[in-house]
Amino acid sequence: MAVVENGMLQELHIERASRRGVVGNIYKGRVQRVMPGMQAAFVEIGLDRAAFLHASDILKVPLAQAGEGDEPPPAPGPTPPINSLVHEGQEIVVQVVKDPIGSKGARLTTQISIPSRYLVFLPHSRVLGVSARIEDEAERTRLKTVVSEQANGSGQGYIVRTNAEGQPAEALAEDVAYLRRAWDVIREASASTKVGQRIYEDLALPLRAVRDLMRKDVDKVRVDSREAFDKLSAFAAQFMPILAERIEHYSGERPIFDLYGVEDEILRAMQKEVPLKSGGYLIIDQTEAMATVDVNTGSFLGQRNLEETVYRTNLEAAQAVARQLRLRNLGGIIIIDFIDMTDDEHRRQVLRTLEKGLSHDHARTSVHEFSPLGLVEMTRKRTTESLERQLCEPCHECGGRGTLKTAETLTYEVFREITRAVRQFEASQLLVIASPKVVTKITEEESAAVAELEEFLGKSIRFQADEQYAQEQYDVVLL
Repeated sequence: MAVVENGMLQELHIERASRRGVVGNIYKGRVQRVMPGMQAAFVEIGLDRAAFLHASDILKVPLAQAGEGDEPPPAPGPTPPINSLVHEGQEIVVQVVKDPIGSKGARLTTQISIPSRYLVFLPHSRVLGVSARIEDEAERTRLKTVVSEQANGSGQGYIVRTNAEGQPAEALAEDVAYLRRAWDVIREASASTKVGQRIYEDLALPLRAVRDLMRKDVDKVRVDSREAFDKLSAFAAQFMPILAERIEHYSGERPIFDLYGVEDEILRAMQKEVPLKSGGYLIIDQTEAMATVDVNTGSFLGQRNLEETVYRTNLEAAQAVARQLRLRNLGGIIIIDFIDMTDDEHRRQVLRTLEKGLSHDHARTSVHEFSPLGLVEMTRKRTTESLERQLCEPCHECGGRGTLKTAETLTYEVFREITRAVRQFEASQLLVIASPKVVTKITEEESAAVAELEEFLGKSIRFQADEQYAQEQYDVVLL
């Protein structure tokens, strides 16, 4: 599912039918192991790896879905020891708040939250909050009043989502009734469900996208699958009749992603280098610990002076960074190395531009001031793998390093392996099988070294090139 704004791809959401994401799903789990030193427990919920439950996630009041910009609840008191909250073997109902990422298992919470079109229901909380993106105070007050009346002193909490702005009381009342029915079903199911089984599953990607992203400012939703179109139309007719007519079925022969240039943008999002219109460029690197963005002027020479050139490049880069983070779904710690600026006002303007670009992001972000080294540190909430890690796998040839040993390095590695093999085993002759590039390097450029090695070892050495061998692969065979 692609989000296109002003003709440019801004977001890409991916869900495979064979392995759907688990964020938002509710499971019946069993505590496998309690780790007092980590203030956490590992819980078996039927996934490949045990999931992670921190003590603070057992107590804290949950926020709404990522990107809603909700007001945080009052600061809780100190978190009790994990041993006093759960014990090994205990059965527990939990919700996934973060998909398994890399080698880490899913992240869990016991504070359930159920989203609907306009609200997020918090059955274990009394919070009544309104999305910070609804800025009109009169509208915020109206929404709080309507939801409070509908809650009718139930002692349960609600977060009013951005989509609720301007909606009539009847629409919010329907959401409240729907959420209560859903919660009743979940409670009944949790009593009979076995450990490791799913109690509640969030909507599939097409329905979830319409529920979470379709607002008044969305011109149209185009769907190239008749089956998906029928489901979306029925869903919209029930939950958002005013916007239902904006859903269209695309029946053209040309693939819909080609029509909007999405495929080309996906290919570009796989590259480390991002060109800027001015001639500058970004270099984006993703590691296990963080993502880094380096800004360079490239071929942009400017027209006035160096400071002005740097400032213009950084302004354009700030807009591009905000879009790339959203498009590539980069999360966690992000370090941006803008080109050094001496003017404090220029720094402030670049930061404002970055924050303005991030304001359209559905994921929660936090941006800090320039550090003494001229770096901008920020965080972006991560609930799923980045685009690259969803679409790609580590290179089998380099093992994910991104580099290969040179033919020269491998040549001397082969020489050392030959010496090691001769001293360990008896043989009159040796055969080395390697990639054509390495064999060519040895036989043409290092022939003198091979002759010296044969004389030193008193053995004959033959080399054989094999097209099937990767560059770093070789075998030393004793004959």
